[in-house]
Amino acid sequence: MLGGLLFSIWRIFEIITLIPIIGMLAWFVDGFNDNNQLTPRSILVLFIVSILACAWALATLLRLGSTRRSAMFVAFIDLCFVGAFIAAVYELRGIGNANCSNFRSAPIYVQIGPFGYYGEQSGSGWALHIDKNCAMLKASWALGIMNTIFFFFTSVLAVFLHRHERTTVVKEVRRSRHSSRRGHSRGSHRSSSRRRSYYV
Repeated sequence: MLGGLLFSIWRIFEIITLIPIIGMLAWFVDGFNDNNQLTPRSILVLFIVSILACAWALATLLRLGSTRRSAMFVAFIDLCFVGAFIAAVYELRGIGNANCSNFRSAPIYVQIGPFGYYGEQSGSGWALHIDKNCAMLKASWALGIMNTIFFFFTSVLAVFLHRHERTTVVKEVRRSRHSSRRGHSRGSHRSSSRRRSYYV
């Protein structure tokens, strides 16, 4: 019971922190599409991983009963998301050292196209608020790191759920066997007493 509650709480935290990543990075993906440019891999990887992770977290939260039964599979997928978030955060590592108050000096300023150097040079509306663009990328990067930790926790919790579920099933099987044996012994005792009374 407690394990399922903790798992649900962590899943809610994951969903709450994944939705802002999706929203902020969708802003960048839309800007690159409007300028007929390919979205940089650093932004696109975290965006895709966040969408898939949010869908997975929501599905496992809503179907908690089946999550308990297949807890080891859930733990494995969560570990896969840990690896995916590590890769996504590594791809966007350029924003980690950037100073948003002096974003123009950061190397990533040139790499974000219409949201950075090239946007300012061409007078693009996407580059009107450079500090805001920097803050959104940095927030997405930080939330990605948080979700790496969150998905690791839920993976561990899913393993504990599996162990708890397995011990519960074993106890129920033992109880049913014990009760069936008791019923069988009572039935055989009654039949033997009936046979004895018949022969007497």
